[in-house]
Amino acid sequence: MAEKSTRDREIERAGEVMREFMARAVLFQEAVAKWGGLNSTDLQCASLLMSQGPATPGELADRAGLTAGGGITTAIDRLERAGFVSRERDPNDRRRVIVTANAGAILERFGEVYGRVGARWNDYLETLSDEQIAFANELFSRAAELNRDEIERLRGQ
Repeated sequence: MAEKSTRDREIERAGEVMREFMARAVLFQEAVAKWGGLNSTDLQCASLLMSQGPATPGELADRAGLTAGGGITTAIDRLERAGFVSRERDPNDRRRVIVTANAGAILERFGEVYGRVGARWNDYLETLSDEQIAFANELFSRAAELNRDEIERLRGQ
């Protein structure tokens, strides 16, 4: 059996590193949600509303991969009780409800943790060259794109 090249070993290691990163990211989000008094799905719904803007419950369910109806309604109810989202009638179609993140409340509750991690991450990024940062941005962007594609495939879209 031929010995693996350095490149082959590094590619194999890259797969291991990515699996570890993704597992730690999921566990981190679960820990943050629990620390903040939510479950991880609710925190992700709030995060999606902050990053992608207001949505109808059905749109939010699609973003989060939940079934429209009971599951998303329960998540929105919990987030609303916690003060992290609000529901308002769509001014253009009174039959529709729009869910909006209360960014101030979310940041007040979770900003401490994300701020601490962000500061540590920024300290590390300061040690990298512009080219290394550009490469890291491309790598994470591509990883997110591949994950999005696979999520859609798994959901049957």
